[in-house]
Amino acid sequence: MIDVFNFYEGTSPLLVSVPHDGIHLPSDIRARMTPAAAALPDTDWHVAELYSFARELGASMLVANYSRYVVDLNRPATDEALYAGQVATGLCPLQTFAGEAIYASTPVNADEVSARVERYWRPYHDKISSTLARIRERHGFALLWDAHSIASVVPRLFDGELPELNLGTNGGRSCAPEIAERVADVAAASDYSHVVNGRFQGGYITRHYGDPGNDVHAMQLELSQRVYLNEATTAFDARKASRLRGTLRPMLEAFTGSKES
Repeated sequence: MIDVFNFYEGTSPLLVSVPHDGIHLPSDIRARMTPAAAALPDTDWHVAELYSFARELGASMLVANYSRYVVDLNRPATDEALYAGQVATGLCPLQTFAGEAIYASTPVNADEVSARVERYWRPYHDKISSTLARIRERHGFALLWDAHSIASVVPRLFDGELPELNLGTNGGRSCAPEIAERVADVAAASDYSHVVNGRFQGGYITRHYGDPGNDVHAMQLELSQRVYLNEATTAFDARKASRLRGTLRPMLEAFTGSKES
């Protein structure tokens, strides 16, 4: 059986969470899915590969192995909507971002949702909690970077083309302002378009774990996939990724260095 996640322990105050990179599906779930959904179109393709350099910075990394269609690790276990007035994609989604059905038959019932939360969702969040507690005990503070990507154009979720770098701090509540400003300054100095607390302000992970008053600071970065992929094929583009890492690396260094300085 495939592990729920892969974890790499680091030495710095930083944990990088990658909750939507997973592509695995249990066979019983896959058998019920439509062909369109089985292609996993809403995956955060290759984000763990993109961020592999973070381990060189001493970061811990937590990378989910199962698809967000099994359970969305960036949604609350109680499945409340995160963005008022926006389409809610759900804890155990029934539709793709494009609005297509995920299941050809036998939609997910409440018992199955509970079982998926226990099997896949809770272990991931237990690991975030225990890792942040260990980091905070060791360093006196902890930093959580939630790494995501999404197609540049998703009409059902947002208008037009998304900026390339979308930083979120839950409206300034999940991270100390001086830390967020230093990270945003790096984004602003780059050649990429960026926004802070725009359409994507941070999902459950950022909102739940970010607690600046107790020295836990969390940020989400939602990347438009055009900056490191061939969006038509979802193939990793090594040239684009190398260029992007030239901005991501100093962003992570600003995130960690701003608290230590």
